[in-house]
Amino acid sequence: MTEIIKPSVIAQQQFLDVVSKEEALARWHQAYPPRQLGSEKVRLEDALARVLAQAVNSPIDVPPFDRALVDGFAIRSVDSTGANEAQPRYLALTRQSLACGDVPTPASMVEKGSATWIATGAMMPRGADSVVMVEHSEPDGAGVAIRQAVRSGQAMAFAGSDIARGETVLLAGTILGSRDIGVLAACGIGEVEVVRQPRIAVISTGDELVTPGAPLEAGAIYDSNSAILAAAITESGGLPVSFGVIRDDEKALRKALADAMAGCDMLVVSGGTSKGNGDLTHRIVAGLGAPGIVVHGVALKPGKPLCLAVADGKPIALLPGFPTSAIVTFQTFVAPLIRAMAGLAGARHAVIEAVTPLRIVSELGRSEFAMVTLASSPDGLKALATGKGSGAVTSFSQADGFVEIAPLVERVEAGSTLSVTMIAGAQGLPDLLIAGSQCVGLNALSLDLVSRHVRPRLLALGSQAGLAMAKRDECDVAPIHLLDASSNSYNAPFVDSSLDLVPGWLRLQGLAFRKDDPRFAGREPEAAIRDAAHDAGCIMVNRNPGAGTRVLIDRLLEGAQPPGWSNQPRSHNAVAAAVAQGRADWGITIAPIAAAYGLGFAALAEEHYDFVIPAARRGTPAIAAFLAALRDENVRSALVAMGFKPR
Repeated sequence: MTEIIKPSVIAQQQFLDVVSKEEALARWHQAYPPRQLGSEKVRLEDALARVLAQAVNSPIDVPPFDRALVDGFAIRSVDSTGANEAQPRYLALTRQSLACGDVPTPASMVEKGSATWIATGAMMPRGADSVVMVEHSEPDGAGVAIRQAVRSGQAMAFAGSDIARGETVLLAGTILGSRDIGVLAACGIGEVEVVRQPRIAVISTGDELVTPGAPLEAGAIYDSNSAILAAAITESGGLPVSFGVIRDDEKALRKALADAMAGCDMLVVSGGTSKGNGDLTHRIVAGLGAPGIVVHGVALKPGKPLCLAVADGKPIALLPGFPTSAIVTFQTFVAPLIRAMAGLAGARHAVIEAVTPLRIVSELGRSEFAMVTLASSPDGLKALATGKGSGAVTSFSQADGFVEIAPLVERVEAGSTLSVTMIAGAQGLPDLLIAGSQCVGLNALSLDLVSRHVRPRLLALGSQAGLAMAKRDECDVAPIHLLDASSNSYNAPFVDSSLDLVPGWLRLQGLAFRKDDPRFAGREPEAAIRDAAHDAGCIMVNRNPGAGTRVLIDRLLEGAQPPGWSNQPRSHNAVAAAVAQGRADWGITIAPIAAAYGLGFAALAEEHYDFVIPAARRGTPAIAAFLAALRDENVRSALVAMGFKPR
């Protein structure tokens, strides 16, 4: 008899108990209070970036003896009284000269009216209380003429004047840098007691995952989470231990988790959190030991499926599989715990104020972390929401920071001032922000700009969004290819006096299809599109509103919305991939991209891909470098090789 599962049961299976972020943190810390691990001794050469477990007191004086700070003559300062160029004081030389490492003997003892030659760093002889620089003296047979008076203690350092024996030189909790290593070495310390680095197991689960470097088959994706999380663990003071990709096989998962429990202090697993049919991890973790799962489901976006557990005194974090969800939940819940285990203070993230030029829509009932990119404008910093979703690797990598939107806020209106928490390691504002239409030709420009020591950032927002940013003076360059239906011309009709229009290159837009599809092969593209628009079995792939290509598509369709019309990706590559993989039958893209995916191509229009520059920015060094790159012969040759026609 088939069991009919009621909706309420399905909901219960999906998440055990969705709680707020604050409640999740409270449960997590109650089950495993943040605490420092034990300590271990390491050699000085291995101590860089480690955390001192206890204060370090110097076992010696530094320097360990009185020493000269200059080359010259060790004397009694009283014997130089009144000495000058006109009336030098003559002193007899002792029988011993002192170089670094020499131990003074009675032959070097300085008495009334005598002097001993001494090198920088050498031990001061008995009886001397100062050093006359060699520049202020002149040897004269068995003696030396002193031409400048010195005071007691001049040009010498006393034993312990830098560090005294027993002095605390470094406090517990110090993160050892190169300067600290130098202090320890000067004190003669060859080993130090440091906090033991927590060993953090990194496990990725899923039948669809492939290790980077291996061939990628249809339906598979590369495991990026293992690399992201391992790096984040290292940044947090932990020692990542990779267990690789584990298939959704109960026996394999049980073994991997058991091995990780035996050899690590904490487990970080990505995937297997949503309690779907193929997700086994949370069920296995629930039986690993008390108290078990303490959180399964957090009112967080991204990151709702997060699962937190503690088993036999070891914390276990089951992170969502999507990269942005994984890293957001890691930074919120896992990183602070690793830092505590490693003896590190809580991370301090800079918070800056920025204005959002566009409305940000949020989801009621969930704390949302909206990733933002910063852009400069005459009115100050602007925060641009990346909006690529939890599955996008670049949502986090391209963001400068994030904005936390409270659970009861449904939208943040345009013009609102936001508190942006900066992401550690973010590159900061670029030298040149290029925002607008995406094109592979921009790669050639970017390479040239980097060679000119200009760091660009590319935001693929579409022509209309880029143009709007340029009009608001929020970017340096906006690539556009907008067709004006009334004049049948590109770009110029959309540019006002506040903007400069710079010619870029011509590129072919056309119909992309699989080469063996008789509905398109060998036909005029306009006629083929008209027929496809009325064929219920022929699926298109559209483009996002605001893209220049979308303007062309809308013109060709004349108001029709054929199957697939609502599938609206943001790039030419996504269009070509959909057709090549059979998820769509046709789409509009540019010739080089169609060729790269092995598709048939029928040209529709030679469009103008140009650049809009806010007039207020035309004289900046970054714009000068951009214009020079656009004119560079190597760049133009690269564009031609890609199938474009530089203008």
